[in-house]
Amino acid sequence: MKRVLIITYYWPPNGGAGVYRWLKLSKLLPEHGWQPVIYTPANPEVVADDPGLEKDVRSDLEVIKRPITEPFNLYKRFTGRSTKEKVQVGFLNEKKQGGWKEDFALWVRSNFFIPDARVWWVRPSVKFLKAYLKEHPVDAIISTGPPHSMHLIGLGLKRALGVKWIADFRDPWTDIDFYVQLKLTSWADAKHKRLEGEVLREADRVTCVSWHWAQDLEKLGAKRVEVITNGYDPDDLPSPSEPVDEAYSLVHIGSLSPSRNAPELWSALKQLCDEDPAFAARFKLRFVGPVDHTIAESVAQAGLGGHLERTGRVSHEEAMRHIQRARALLLLVNDTPNLMGILPGKLFEYVSTGRPILAVGPVEGDVSRVLDRAPHAVINRPGLMEQRGHIKDMFTAGTSEPDPRWSRKATCGQVVEELNTL
Repeated sequence: MKRVLIITYYWPPNGGAGVYRWLKLSKLLPEHGWQPVIYTPANPEVVADDPGLEKDVRSDLEVIKRPITEPFNLYKRFTGRSTKEKVQVGFLNEKKQGGWKEDFALWVRSNFFIPDARVWWVRPSVKFLKAYLKEHPVDAIISTGPPHSMHLIGLGLKRALGVKWIADFRDPWTDIDFYVQLKLTSWADAKHKRLEGEVLREADRVTCVSWHWAQDLEKLGAKRVEVITNGYDPDDLPSPSEPVDEAYSLVHIGSLSPSRNAPELWSALKQLCDEDPAFAARFKLRFVGPVDHTIAESVAQAGLGGHLERTGRVSHEEAMRHIQRARALLLLVNDTPNLMGILPGKLFEYVSTGRPILAVGPVEGDVSRVLDRAPHAVINRPGLMEQRGHIKDMFTAGTSEPDPRWSRKATCGQVVEELNTL
């Protein structure tokens, strides 16, 4: 049995989108001759408490947890937030918040914590792992980001020990949606790009979750990039199956940051309701997860406030129940420069249920490579009003068989191929 060290910030009982990729893959890797060793913080900032995810942690899995120092409590005290409040990603604010304190805190975070607020963990982790690996050698290392500080740990170990190293990008670094919203000085921007370039050039392999993003990483200097998408685990499906809603429910799971707002869709749905009172009587727009206040306001301005149902953060298990109950599922591709390569992890969990999926985004983007068959649809924002009849038909389309190409079993096979090649 070969050994692979996986450096990840996100691990159960911490929840959120960053957990699932390597939690699921670590469960499958031993079936292919690779024994994972997880390195993760003992006291991370909690995105969402989800102890139910611990059922996917293998009993024979070695998990090394080491203390981390992070500035989030200082940030919360300075800005007047509760210490219990979760720090959202992607500039998502469920309530209107701002002012000079928020602006100053963002400036400090952007220019003194590079690449991110976990950077204080890099040096102690490299020191600890150098000693650990001399006593307990591994055949390869995988670092996964964001947070991209995890890649700096991988880089330090590569330089010190020469071990084979895969840098896994679940999201881009300097091409991430909100990079332009960081209040970066020219010095800080240059440091981000220098560190990113060092990681991309010195890693033995770079993996990422989409084809367009792979091309972007190659342009930034990555030597060899392999696409390993996210996937679904059929074991996550509720048993017994949840009955499909009687209502015509259009359901979005997960965070809705400002860049995912789709006023064109809200207008098209309002037009459908105005044209067909019977449809309007059954239509529900359901958001499950944190929603930026600008999106809730946009839905209300379109006249859909009476159709909107909101549920806050839920466990992964409960989220899967919401997915399975939906008449149709909604994927909103961020309206940002990197939109062509956006393939959120929730898309594959949507696919696992066989429910119709409405994706709002570029038809030339990578999302169309996944949703390439009926009853799914990818519609550009400008075309939503003209396609409202197609949208309406999705609520009565029934289910389809999930595509096995996008299962975690299939993606694990790709990871194993890369590890074996190294």
